[in-house]
Amino acid sequence: MDGKPFVDALVLSHPEQLERLCRVCPEAAESAVLAGDPCFDRMLAARPYRERYRRALGVRRGQRLVVLNSTWNTEGFFGDGGDQDLLPGLLPRLTAELPADDFRLAAVLHPNIWHGHGPGQIRAWLDRARRSGLTLIDPVHAWRQALLAADVILGDFGAVSYYGAALGTPVLLASSTQEGLDPEAPLASFVRNAPRLDLLASLRGQLERLLSRHRPLAGPAEFASSSPGASAALLRRHFYALMDLPEPPGPALLEPLPLPQYEPPRRTAPMRVRTRIHGEEVTVERSTRIPYGAAGDTHLAVHEDTRDPGDLALADVIWREGRPDDPRLGGPANWSAEVLSRHPHCVMAAYVTGPDTCTIGTRRHGVLQVSAGPGADADPAAYVSALYAWLGSDGTVPPDGATLRVCTAGEVHPVSVTPAISQPRSAPADR
Repeated sequence: MDGKPFVDALVLSHPEQLERLCRVCPEAAESAVLAGDPCFDRMLAARPYRERYRRALGVRRGQRLVVLNSTWNTEGFFGDGGDQDLLPGLLPRLTAELPADDFRLAAVLHPNIWHGHGPGQIRAWLDRARRSGLTLIDPVHAWRQALLAADVILGDFGAVSYYGAALGTPVLLASSTQEGLDPEAPLASFVRNAPRLDLLASLRGQLERLLSRHRPLAGPAEFASSSPGASAALLRRHFYALMDLPEPPGPALLEPLPLPQYEPPRRTAPMRVRTRIHGEEVTVERSTRIPYGAAGDTHLAVHEDTRDPGDLALADVIWREGRPDDPRLGGPANWSAEVLSRHPHCVMAAYVTGPDTCTIGTRRHGVLQVSAGPGADADPAAYVSALYAWLGSDGTVPPDGATLRVCTAGEVHPVSVTPAISQPRSAPADR
């Protein structure tokens, strides 16, 4: 007030900030306290649990998690929202160009974006991408865990992108304006030097090159905190000094980052599937659009809860998830018989009963049970598409079963296929 500091303490995370403060507002320098960054310290302490956070987000073996991040500035990745802004407009390309089994998409939007537009509007703007597998991350309680789980961050000039770079994660900037940033700040230097997204080039190609050539930037790791792992002790010491009280005994500790709820992607948009068969090895690539001229056979796999019922009339494979004993669906075998009867074009109806099992009704091979073998970790819907392609190439399932090797994201997943014991009440006639 009146040109004098009115705060007892101005907490800074690095001496570089103190140097700038002394230049622009020397009167406030006496109030400055160097105490590290408790947010960054919580992420550092949680690093050993990265695989748990990845499993919570439904990231499977071989998949790469792309975290899309936007700050709340109108020049940010999300902008003002709506179809004309960068992130909502880019998402259809991302879901079309990035194979679903190779990449997992999650978005961290600044809390002010949610507050400014409302959760309903945000979900409406991003509905198409969510039905293609995008997950919206809790912007308060789960964004740090998403950063730790990420393989690559597609973001802007906000603090979340900077934290990701400080953790050593590859960052590709989709919005890199420096307006409003102190040109001497480490964040501005990061924005100047970080790789840029080229909207005219292949998105998958850019991500692949970024991952293969990545070298962590030194600046973010250096300037995020001058006292990594020590912020709790530094802050507590100062707090008690302000109150003129002795510190309590024992170490000062931060709350560990909780494990998020299990949230695998739920894809209800139609999936175009490309397959290539070599004996009992089937390579599967699923996305919302198959690249023009791509090699291999293709088919259409559609979730029963697709937004457009017309998709079901064209589907080669129809699938859904559910408990085997769900009375509303009459059990997997009877559900599949009902689907095949209702949709004459459909050849295979798959009821996913768990993260590695499903029951499949077919027109020519009866009801089949699919189970992931040791070490397998792919989406059961990919196993279904592999089986569809294999049976369509004259594959047969003997009474004692068969084993397929399903290839996704550069990984091989052994999958056993056996005739199911339970059969539907009335199976559809063969085509």
